Amino acid sequence: MPGMKETRILMVSSVLSILLLTIHVTDDVARGFDKWRPSSPTFCVLILPILLYGALVLTERRSGLILMLITGLGSVGMPIIHRSAGTVARNGGFFFLWTLMALGATGGLSIILVARALWNRRRGKIMTAVAHENSDRRG
Repeated sequence: MPGMKETRILMVSSVLSILLLTIHVTDDVARGFDKWRPSSPTFCVLILPILLYGALVLTERRSGLILMLITGLGSVGMPIIHRSAGTVARNGGFFFLWTLMALGATGGLSIILVARALWNRRRGKIMTAVAHENSDRRG
């Protein structure tokens, strides 16, 4: 499990990614790149609260780490999806491009921290199992 500092940084980066994701999706709809569909409220009412719950409440559980990994992957995916957004920059899309870069950065950080946490969690279980196995053989 990551240290307290890493856990806090992971939580903040995940929540920041979610905030930037909502700003970006709103900007997509406002600029006409995407449409507000009947299924759009599902994103706001179902998916975002689950991602927030994972980041804020389940921070130290495996399920929370998986939800934060999904958030990180989605955030990193936004700049990739919009790789041809250069035309937006010429049309006053500074904020649009900035949110893409910020999403990539916060999402990448989240992925790195989640990967470390999952690796340390797995490694800790393996070390614990080895320690129990060795103690059983002594007696």
